[in-house]
Amino acid sequence: MEKRPNVVIFNPDEMRWDALYHMGANPAAITPNLDEFASKEAVSFSNAYCQNPVCVPSRCSFFTGLYPHVKGHRTMQHLLHEDESNLFTELKNAGYYVWMNDRNDLVAGQIPGLYESQADEIHSGKTDPRVMATDHNKPVISNIRGKKGDKFFYSHYLGELTVNNEGINYTSDDSDVDRCIEMMGEDHGGKPVVAFLGLFYPHCPYGVEKPYFSAIDRKKLPKRASKGEGKPLMQEELRSHMGIDQMEEKDWDELRAVYLGMCMKIDAQFKRLCDGLKEKGVYDDTLIVVLSDHGDFCGDYSLPEKSQNTFEDCLVRVPLLIKPPKGEKVDPGISDSLVELVDFYRTVMDYVGVEPDHDQFGISLRPIVEDRKIENRKYVFSEGGRMEYEWQADEYHGVCGKGGSIPEESDYWPKQISQTNGEAHIKGTMIRDHRYKYIKRANNKDEFYDLEKDIKEEKNEIDNPLYKDQIMKMKLDMLDWYQSTCDIVPRKVDNRIKRAQVEAMTRGLDEDVKKEIFRRYEEGLGGMMLGQMVRRAREKQN
Repeated sequence: MEKRPNVVIFNPDEMRWDALYHMGANPAAITPNLDEFASKEAVSFSNAYCQNPVCVPSRCSFFTGLYPHVKGHRTMQHLLHEDESNLFTELKNAGYYVWMNDRNDLVAGQIPGLYESQADEIHSGKTDPRVMATDHNKPVISNIRGKKGDKFFYSHYLGELTVNNEGINYTSDDSDVDRCIEMMGEDHGGKPVVAFLGLFYPHCPYGVEKPYFSAIDRKKLPKRASKGEGKPLMQEELRSHMGIDQMEEKDWDELRAVYLGMCMKIDAQFKRLCDGLKEKGVYDDTLIVVLSDHGDFCGDYSLPEKSQNTFEDCLVRVPLLIKPPKGEKVDPGISDSLVELVDFYRTVMDYVGVEPDHDQFGISLRPIVEDRKIENRKYVFSEGGRMEYEWQADEYHGVCGKGGSIPEESDYWPKQISQTNGEAHIKGTMIRDHRYKYIKRANNKDEFYDLEKDIKEEKNEIDNPLYKDQIMKMKLDMLDWYQSTCDIVPRKVDNRIKRAQVEAMTRGLDEDVKKEIFRRYEEGLGGMMLGQMVRRAREKQN
């Protein structure tokens, strides 16, 4: 068998789709390296959607090919356990050398050895002496946040970051990229490599050093989405607790420019990665996938960061670029086919020639990589939030809505306190096609947007009688989707009869025959079929 290709997954956290300049939606964006990558070597998907607008549920989804609702991975505190395989464990079992940095956000950290079992090497950029020796993740104006009640206090805005004497702010992301390049040039016993770079940028807080801080032209920033009409209650809750209405347009422009500067730094790190892979002689033999787990409000709807249960495109529409290994057909450029991040899992498994060990819902994007005109899906879906009775854990006080204290000095206090409001934090599900978006909520008001007329999703048309038929159609199509994806049957089967019963059934039979019957029992052969095997064995033996 031919050697399988290497796989490199470049995963910036919280990067909006329109932060890529080649998407043509934000003239202030600066991503020349990803733009060139898309134009010459890769397919960039302009309509790629994550399955949850926060990182842990999204990653649990796109690393397994399962939607968040299938096994309840809908929160930040419910990760994969020992019995749940994923891309890394499956490729490791298939003979891959698995490398990752320690920004995993995928498996349950409290289970001894589980995290370590995911990979052959886990690199911690946070402990790199080059990162630890200096602390440059501080704003030039150190008191920019101010005190509670000041406009920037809950904005996550830091502004320009300091640098060292060489003009560098060397972060854990930089360390992770450099170690990945170094590792790709090492000998791993002939094994192909799968490398996962789960980077922190451009996740808030919004801060970046020069030249990235100064490079973004504030005058080119597009108009922000307004607070809108009929928007979800969660957005109103967040704004009320943030007290962020004091921010002027120039303040939002600075926040947005810094965010784009962080994306520009990600773009530079991507170039460093590709140059390093070429220098090590492994670039051509490597499948490279660039994707983000979710987006960022970044000032739209007068909000920073993200929400667990709202589904604006700025949160759920993400970058996804795929370069196949050399020798595989590719049609470089932008594809407008609707795709989901669950498709990432199936696509990687397709290219490496490994069959998933569980049923899943991804569709391989390989045909679209080969021909960008091909359509993949009629709809894309995303989901999040909780039912009011659900005990959804958060990082501060255990369970939303169940008491406890949240430190008000935390940047995340407004979000955590908002999530204790069960009505605002209610479970929602989005269905979207190329023109329309419908969001069903367990209670509270549903949402519907005509994206041809309202690309920023500012006016909820759920009560507009002109869209009644379209809303009903999408509601029924969502029901079909839920029914077809609500669960999966485990491939490991169980038996209804006990081992002692099999012992009794096989008493007196030859040992080799008993061994075969027990083998079939362990595989899940049922009692009736086992009984027939025993009868035939006795007839033959007698």
